[in-house]
Amino acid sequence: MTRLATFNLLHGRSPADGVVSPERLHDAVKGLDADVLALQEVDHAQPRSGLVDQTALAAEALGARDARFVPAVVGTPGESWRAAAADEVLGVAPTYGVGLVSRYPVAHWRRIPLGTTPATLPLLVDARRLAFIPDEPRLALAAVLAPPAPVGTVVATHLSFAPGFNIAQLTRLARAVRDLPGPVVLLGDLNMPGPVPGAVLRGWHSLARTPTFPSERPVIQFDHVLARAGTPPAVVDAQAVETPVSDHRALVVELAIPGPRPAR
Repeated sequence: MTRLATFNLLHGRSPADGVVSPERLHDAVKGLDADVLALQEVDHAQPRSGLVDQTALAAEALGARDARFVPAVVGTPGESWRAAAADEVLGVAPTYGVGLVSRYPVAHWRRIPLGTTPATLPLLVDARRLAFIPDEPRLALAAVLAPPAPVGTVVATHLSFAPGFNIAQLTRLARAVRDLPGPVVLLGDLNMPGPVPGAVLRGWHSLARTPTFPSERPVIQFDHVLARAGTPPAVVDAQAVETPVSDHRALVVELAIPGPRPAR
């Protein structure tokens, strides 16, 4: 068996009390028991989240051997920020982006820029206040897993909230991973309702169809796990897991793949 998960962290904030607690985030991630975990809305060295490297914290919680964070912006979303460079040095300034954590060894990483949009839309900031927010640069992080991992490539992403632009980004992402070894599994907050990603990407299969947002009483699926082409892996279980962290539920998919789970 293999457990894959995607989790939009809301930088570790709890919608219930507004608190960002590294301990609470650690326990929430540990409870997912994922072999591969894609993370979105991840902080690195942000004052609002205690200057924590949240990707490293997630890796420690899962006992994962490999992890990587790639910043989309330098600064703080909802306040002041600029687009992060491809060779941005971490730790010099607060950053925010996506992460990928794997108990399987990673042979190769690939950062995939997906562009940004001119869109400014009303959104909930920190799941509490409504504000008009300009869209951020979007990107994906692909990890080619070393044999004998049960899948060839896993990809984490967080797409635009602007309708239409997110479809273009998803199509661009699918092209960008065509040369990577399969099976390829894409995990992330695609900001598209349940059936849309499968309709956009021909030859990709959705491995889970369940609402993930908002966390308390989810009515829509923004978070997805998709497998590329071929025969999709057999899904043993798929569930949206509520945690004390974030306005999204974590989406966890358990696959029937021969071989033992990796060591923690």
